[in-house]
Amino acid sequence: MIVKLAEGPLKTKFGEFTEALYYDGQKESIALMIGDLAGAEDVLCRVHSSCIFGHYFNSVECDCQEQMDISQQLIGEAGKGIIILLDQEGKGNGHFALLNSVKYKRQGINQAVAYEAVGFSKDNRDFSAAAKILKQIGVGSIRMLTDNPEKVKTLQKHRIKVTGSQNIEL
Repeated sequence: MIVKLAEGPLKTKFGEFTEALYYDGQKESIALMIGDLAGAEDVLCRVHSSCIFGHYFNSVECDCQEQMDISQQLIGEAGKGIIILLDQEGKGNGHFALLNSVKYKRQGINQAVAYEAVGFSKDNRDFSAAAKILKQIGVGSIRMLTDNPEKVKTLQKHRIKVTGSQNIEL
């Protein structure tokens, strides 16, 4: 179950979105939307995880903020779409894991392997809250802005119709 707690307008450099705050009993999730999405087909959709390094500190070692910017720009240009922001810092392992993995990433090790090097899972994220939000909104089908097959698989497992995906990873 997921509950919408609040909703309101949000002006961004990419256009005016509607922001909706959801809660699943454990974590909050945010949906940024443009357009009437109920019943809409082929809606651009980005499922995005929080990133303190990229979103708050403007780290040059992370491309999370650029991915968010590209998603907002594409959705703004399309005039219809949704970004779902999930509270899953450090691929679901938390900021402690991310901070401790930096030394390995700076040695050229892939981020997922760097997490394992400090005793965490490669990717501990759960995308089911995104599926619940899309169902509650009533989106007919989505086109994912991702190159992550796990996001697509999870949404499809929860009976979200995914008509395609577009890589925006840098």
